[in-house]
Amino acid sequence: MVWALLAQAAEAAEAAEEAPNPLLPEPVEMIVGGITFVVVFLILARFAFPALNKMLAARTEKIRGDLEKAEEARTSAERELAEYRAQLAGAREEADRIIEEARRTADQLRRDLQARAEEEAQGIVARAQEEIRAERDRVFQELRTQVGQIAVELAGRVVGASLDADTHQRLVDEYIDQVAGDGRN
Repeated sequence: MVWALLAQAAEAAEAAEEAPNPLLPEPVEMIVGGITFVVVFLILARFAFPALNKMLAARTEKIRGDLEKAEEARTSAERELAEYRAQLAGAREEADRIIEEARRTADQLRRDLQARAEEEAQGIVARAQEEIRAERDRVFQELRTQVGQIAVELAGRVVGASLDADTHQRLVDEYIDQVAGDGRN
């Protein structure tokens, strides 16, 4: 049995020498595959690679252009933002100035109105004082006339005779002047 196994192993070894190795290609296939690879590579290098390189270069330029445009847009946006902030600051300053001017105008108007009101009040007080003086003078005149009439009647009763109008007026004036003079002292 051993001999039978050895015989079988020897036959298998001979058969193995005759059968090609499935992992290693035949030398003819290697040569044809190499030539085909070189031909395909040359065709690709001649026609496809330049087109791919052009396409990649165009893509690179497009990306570079887009990046430059984006940078310009960012710079422009920053510049516009700075201008907007400056305009906003200017608008705030203008609003503050307008508010301050309105305050000053309101204060001036208030002072003017107060001065006008004080002048009107003083005018009203002056007119009232003038009216009081005029009323006092009128009442004083009426009182003088009434006192004169009473004095003449009393004097007529005391003297027992009637007085003429001139004498009557002179006596009244003297009496009133005398009473007024006593009242002042």
